[in-house]
Amino acid sequence: MKKKWWQEAVVYEIYCKSFCDSNGDGIGDLQGVISKLPMLKELGVNCIWFTPIYTSPQVDNGYDVADYRNIDPAYGTIEDFKKLLDLAHGMGIRVIMDMVLNHSSDEHPWFRESRKSKDNPYRNYYIWQPPKEDGSEPNNWGSYFREGNGSAWEYDELTGEYYFHQYAIKMPDLNWEYEPLRREIYDMLHWWIDLGVDGFRLDVFTRFKKPAGFPDTKKAPNPQLDRNGFVVDTSMCTNIDGIHEIVQELYREVFGPRDCMTVGEGAEVTYQNALDYVCASRKELDMVYHFELASRARYSISAEFFRNVQKNWAGVMAHNAWPVQFMSNHDTARQVSCYGCDSEEYRKISAKLLAALIHTTPGTPFIYQGEEIGMVNVKYDSIEDYNCCYTKGDYHSMVALGASPKEALDALAPRSRDNARTPYQWDDSENAGFTTGKPWLKVNPKYAKINLAEDRDSKDSIFAFYQKLTRMRREDPAIIDGDLQFLLEDHEDLIVYLRRCARQTLLVVANLSGKTVPFPVPEALKENLWERRLTNREDTQSSLDTGRDLLPWELEIYELAR
Repeated sequence: MKKKWWQEAVVYEIYCKSFCDSNGDGIGDLQGVISKLPMLKELGVNCIWFTPIYTSPQVDNGYDVADYRNIDPAYGTIEDFKKLLDLAHGMGIRVIMDMVLNHSSDEHPWFRESRKSKDNPYRNYYIWQPPKEDGSEPNNWGSYFREGNGSAWEYDELTGEYYFHQYAIKMPDLNWEYEPLRREIYDMLHWWIDLGVDGFRLDVFTRFKKPAGFPDTKKAPNPQLDRNGFVVDTSMCTNIDGIHEIVQELYREVFGPRDCMTVGEGAEVTYQNALDYVCASRKELDMVYHFELASRARYSISAEFFRNVQKNWAGVMAHNAWPVQFMSNHDTARQVSCYGCDSEEYRKISAKLLAALIHTTPGTPFIYQGEEIGMVNVKYDSIEDYNCCYTKGDYHSMVALGASPKEALDALAPRSRDNARTPYQWDDSENAGFTTGKPWLKVNPKYAKINLAEDRDSKDSIFAFYQKLTRMRREDPAIIDGDLQFLLEDHEDLIVYLRRCARQTLLVVANLSGKTVPFPVPEALKENLWERRLTNREDTQSSLDTGRDLLPWELEIYELAR
C-alpha cells in the first residue's frame, strides 16, 4: 500500500523564539528561519513543525494565543510567513503549525468579551462556575503551573464567578461543549489550510473534554508541590468520555475533507489506548505524539525499556496505525544529557546512537532543533534566569513548603523545559551567533565548543551523521516498510533488531551504555553475509563473522548482502 507523505517524512521542530534572530532584538523570528532553510534542506528534513508563532503576550512562550489568525510581531508578519511557506514548499519542505485549542490567552478578544457579563454572546466560549456557598473555588483542582494559591480556578470580580485554567492564570480553558466556539475553530483551521499549511500538531488535545459536574479529585496531594488543598491530578481532564466525539467532529469538519497531516500531543496516551485515536478506521488523527520514551520526569532509559516501548508501538502499528519516534522536544530536557552521555568523550558518539535509534525504528522521526549538533542541558545559577512556567511554579512551591532555594533548583534544573529552549548554537561568536542583541533566554555557556560551525568542521560531525540517516530513510525501504524483530532480548545493555521487508533487511546493533560490552553474535546472523552501512565509530571492526566487544555507546547498522 502506498504510504502517505507524512509516513515517509522527517519532521524538524522549530522553536522559533530560540532558533535564529535576524534583527538583533534577542528573539528568533521568521526571517531568521528563512535564512536557515537551506541548512534544513541540506540536513535532509522534508517537513518543519512550528511551535506557536501566533500573536501572544508570551506568558507561556506562545502557547497563550491572543489571535489565531495572525503572527506575533516579535516573529514577523503574515507576509513573512507566506514567503516562508513558498520558499519551503519550493525546497520540498512541508510546514505544519502547532494548534493550541485547549486554552487561549486571557487577552484574546473572545475572553475579553466573555468576562464582561454572564449574558455576553461569548460567555460560553470559556468555562465559568459560581463559587461554593462559602465563596471558595468550585473544586480542589490544582493548576499545572501552580500559580497564585495553586488553584485551577480564578475569581473574576466583575461577574462574581470563577473561570477554569488548567495552566497559567492568564490561559483560560476553552469550552468545547459550545458549538459556536467549535465553528469558530473549524473556520480558523480551514483559513490556515487555505493559506498553504500542510497540517497541524494539536497541543494537549486529550484535555479538550472536561468531566461533567467538575467533581473534586480524590488524588492525594503531592507534599512537595501541592499547596492550600489544591491537587494537580493529570487525569482530571484527560481522556474523559466524550473526547472521541470531539476529535471525530474535527475530522469530519476539517481534517478529513482537506489534505492535511495531523499529529496530536497525547497527554496520557499510551500504546494501550492509542488505537482509539489513530487507527485509520476511527477517522480521528493520523499520529499521536506520546511520551513513553521522552518525558520531563525520565532521566534515563534502559535497553529493556526501549525494547518494550518499541514492541508495544509496533503492535499498535500492526492495526493500521502509525507511530511517532522522538526522544526530546521543547517540553523535555536534551536527549543526549538524559539518555546518552554529555561528557566531552562520549557526547557526539551517544548523540549519534540516539539519532539512529529514532530514525531506524518504525514510524515518523521528529528531530528537535539542536539534536543534530548534540546540544546539552543547561544549569543556571538562579531561578531568575529560568523562564519555564513549570520550573518557576514548582520552585516557589517547594521553597514555600520548606525546601532551600538550592535544593529546589538542584531538583528542578535537570527536568526544566528551558534545557531545550536555550538559543540555537550556530557558532562560537558572542551569543552563539543566535543574535547580535541580548537573547531572551541565556545561551548555554557550552556554546563555544558545541555549535553548528564547529560540528560541521569536525571529522566526527553529528550533523553529517544525521544527513546519512535521513538519506537512508529516503533510500532504504526496510526503514519505512520493514517489520521489527528484536534479538538478544534479555541483554542488559545491547539493543539489537532487524528491519525486514521483501526488498531489504537491515540489522541495528547499539550499546546503550558507557562501558565496553561483549557482543555475542547470534548464530542465525553468522550464516549470512552482512555489509556495514553506518557506524558512529569508524575505527571498529566491520565484520559480523565472529563475536566482538562493542565500545561505549557504539552503534552499527548492517545490510544483508544479496
